Amino acid sequence: MNVRRPHISGIALAAVTAVGIGTLSACSSDSAAAGNTDKFDVVASFYPMAFLAEQIGGDHVKVTSLTEPGQEPHDLEISARQRAQLEDSDAALYLKGLQPSVDEAIGQSGLDTKIDAATLTELEDHGDVEHDHEGEEAHSEESQSEEEGPALDPHVWLDPVKYAEIAKGVGTAFEKADPDHAADYKKNTEALVKRLGELNTEFADGLKDTRSKVFFTNHSAFGYLAERYGLTQEAITGVDPDSEPSPARMKELQKEARADGVTTVFYETLVSDKTAKTLADDAGLKTDVLDPLEGITDKSKGDDYFGVMEANLAALKTALGAK
Repeated sequence: MNVRRPHISGIALAAVTAVGIGTLSACSSDSAAAGNTDKFDVVASFYPMAFLAEQIGGDHVKVTSLTEPGQEPHDLEISARQRAQLEDSDAALYLKGLQPSVDEAIGQSGLDTKIDAATLTELEDHGDVEHDHEGEEAHSEESQSEEEGPALDPHVWLDPVKYAEIAKGVGTAFEKADPDHAADYKKNTEALVKRLGELNTEFADGLKDTRSKVFFTNHSAFGYLAERYGLTQEAITGVDPDSEPSPARMKELQKEARADGVTTVFYETLVSDKTAKTLADDAGLKTDVLDPLEGITDKSKGDDYFGVMEANLAALKTALGAK
């Protein structure tokens, strides 16, 4: 059992900048429980980051998520208590641009170890990501270059390959920040990356031969997944799943459903299924869940990242007519 350390400095990683199985057993959303423990205290912004920290850190970390289970991550506003929690921790792991309140709080904190997952892989412009959410509008502004380049899609954790790249960066950061347990962090990272590689193979094999390559969703979170496996995502209303589709958009999607053999409109667990059902009813389609994995609740079709991703694969195979 290691003793409590002061905040750790000297983690100037080239890929880590300070400006991104099972219900998380080491993860807590209780602010009072974070910090000042005999473990390496990590504050994670939301579930995909907390999952990485818990899997890589193992028994050596105490992981606390700023986003409560069932809370929509984009809507999070950091409280004064959570700001104090950050100051008492050893490290913060977040995905800059997804949650502006988190970005601000971590940026203003005195933490020496700030791990931005967005710097650990290459973000891409998927075009169909309409920045209706306040948080994602902020990301759009921050991610554009001085030449007003395109907005970048932050939903990288839904691509197992990119998620593995982030895992490697987080592992390296943990090794440098807590060298006493570097060997364990390295071992855990390798195991996680191996499992993500196997998941990637399952998706590639499961989706390589399907009747259709197009899927409809009310949340444009699946651009990386679609690109990785040769699919086309059609989001009903951009990133705001509660918005009503316009009559023109409804007609466009109905026409596309007939042309491309679309059978299913996907919705998610953390928001209403009203928009998906509206389109499905008018177009004569089915509805099903495709989970963007922004949080785990009792409605999730799986207990953790891998369980939910397996459920997503099964849903896609059924909807796309996998052979």
